[in-house]
Amino acid sequence: MLRALLIDKTDAGQTCTLAELPEARLPAGDVTVRVAYSTLNYKDALAITGRAPVVRQFPMVPGIDLAGTVEASDDPRFRPGDAVLLNGWGVGELHWGGLAQRARVRADWLLPLPAGLTAWDAMALGTAGYTAALCVQALEAHWAAQGVAPGSGDVLVTGAAGGVGSVAVRLLARAGHRVVASTGRPQEEAWLRALGAAEVIDRATLAAPGKPLQKERWIGVVDAVGSHTLANACASTRYGGAVAACGLAQGMDFPATVAPFILRGVTLYGIDSVMAPRARREAAWQRLARDFDAATLQSMTRTIALEEAIAAAPQVLAGRVRGRLVVDVNA
Repeated sequence: MLRALLIDKTDAGQTCTLAELPEARLPAGDVTVRVAYSTLNYKDALAITGRAPVVRQFPMVPGIDLAGTVEASDDPRFRPGDAVLLNGWGVGELHWGGLAQRARVRADWLLPLPAGLTAWDAMALGTAGYTAALCVQALEAHWAAQGVAPGSGDVLVTGAAGGVGSVAVRLLARAGHRVVASTGRPQEEAWLRALGAAEVIDRATLAAPGKPLQKERWIGVVDAVGSHTLANACASTRYGGAVAACGLAQGMDFPATVAPFILRGVTLYGIDSVMAPRARREAAWQRLARDFDAATLQSMTRTIALEEAIAAAPQVLAGRVRGRLVVDVNA
């Protein structure tokens, strides 16, 4: 038997409960993983609460992330005892995910745990951290092509007190950029500055409808918010700058004009973490392993038990969680 969160749907609506399940109910896959830790991401919170149609078949074990140890494998790339991690690939949406003590998955979805990271470390970063790394890599490739050096101008990070934002602040600051962190939680300013933010601004300055073109400020942007925030970020990006968009905390809409793109040559990069190719994933995780130490991860992470994830999900959606939530599935 294994403990897992189980989402089900009936005519009365969707439920999410802590369940005891026989291992025989695990879906088909090449590799069985004994899960040590998972995470509670924004998408997981949507799935658990049912506030968006994230789950596309029922019943479903949520959890788009997992880290643990291979227990059994039919694939020669992985052997029992190997430390592995997984992000995305539809896990927790179409295939049972990581908020359980066991997971059976396709070998193609797994990565070896990077040297220097524990399973807890990997989940303290999780999909949020991995997505932040993909955003930063996209901006750095753009800047390299433009001949823009670190320190050449301000880089904006929206939703900075959240999972993606806090990791992006750290990565960009470590690379030598002057980072401006936008957040709706002014009480987190000292923490964001400790991560490397040079300036902290109120998200209200970006959240309302704005002009199609605004004063040029940012050489780059990591946006996890969407809607008017993304539109204003694009409108105030400097000539030739770039914006990496990866989230929709404010909304899926993009109430903008083409002006920043055709008058200032701004580039908008859409960052997908779910289906990103293996080489890009490996590069992102190597970057995270290099730039994060245990003390920093501890400062931005809280560990909760599996049963606590259900109550924590609405807090994540309300933006009341600082940094990251690691779920100890065995606690």
